[in-house]
Amino acid sequence: MDVQAQTYPSKPVRVIMGTAAGGTGDISARMVTQKMAESLGQPVVVENRPGAGGAIADEAVARSQPDGHTLLYAAGAIATLPALRARLPYDVERDLAPISLLVHTVFGLAVHPSVPVRDAQGLIALARARPGKLTFGSPGIGSSGHLAAEAFCMMAGVKILHVPYKGAPEAIVGVVAGEIDVGVPSVTTALPLVNQGKLKVLAVSTLKRSALMPSVPTLDESGLKGYQRAGWNGFLAPAGVPREIITRLNTLIVKTANAPEMREALVKQGYEVQTTTPDEFAAFIRSERAQNAKLVKFAGIKIE
Repeated sequence: MDVQAQTYPSKPVRVIMGTAAGGTGDISARMVTQKMAESLGQPVVVENRPGAGGAIADEAVARSQPDGHTLLYAAGAIATLPALRARLPYDVERDLAPISLLVHTVFGLAVHPSVPVRDAQGLIALARARPGKLTFGSPGIGSSGHLAAEAFCMMAGVKILHVPYKGAPEAIVGVVAGEIDVGVPSVTTALPLVNQGKLKVLAVSTLKRSALMPSVPTLDESGLKGYQRAGWNGFLAPAGVPREIITRLNTLIVKTANAPEMREALVKQGYEVQTTTPDEFAAFIRSERAQNAKLVKFAGIKIE
């Protein structure tokens, strides 16, 4: 057995993420790493390094010492960036080692209350009647929310104009303020706004209904057969981290996330726990990359 693996961790573990503090992924990162620290006997510190669609954080981890003391808490954007940028300073599959997927975030297809539709089919009919006139907002070009909306347009055969915002909070404010017609917030963000009458959620983005909005149909049920998109987060390490450390971290993450109290706390925040083996997570990232490359091409998405 590797000596390094026997003494691991010998100092605090840093978990770097490419999104801002207080965002959807940030909450799950802090909930899980707090528990991990108790088991590891060392602090686990979350570090937010937003910017460049997550590429700044991805590169920082890819270039860090492969000893398991620097990890990446990646968002779905990691599987989109290769299709958006011709030259990334790292290669997702070569330079990073998947540990485990952690959670899925369900999106809601939401509209401002003044938009005269009651369901997803109504929105499709309205978009067909006004091609290119409706707008949808997202947390940024190439974000999971952006691709979820483009997948809706592609499968419904409609054209809705994309308006990128600086982040998820700004994008949902845009819908509530009536600056844009459609948004794809997480169901957690949408729920209080629905209760206040500031937002209508027409459908959810996963094949299964959301526990937070059980009465809202899925897009698959609403006529877009096979529609399935979600935000997701998972842990990766720099390539070259000893296999024993990857296995130990995987066991710890899976156990932590699936503990009944943690699972329940994550569900209340709108997350669906979805842990995997390192190999399953690697296969998942490959499949996401292939799907996202198709969507990027369909929508003609480009990062300037």
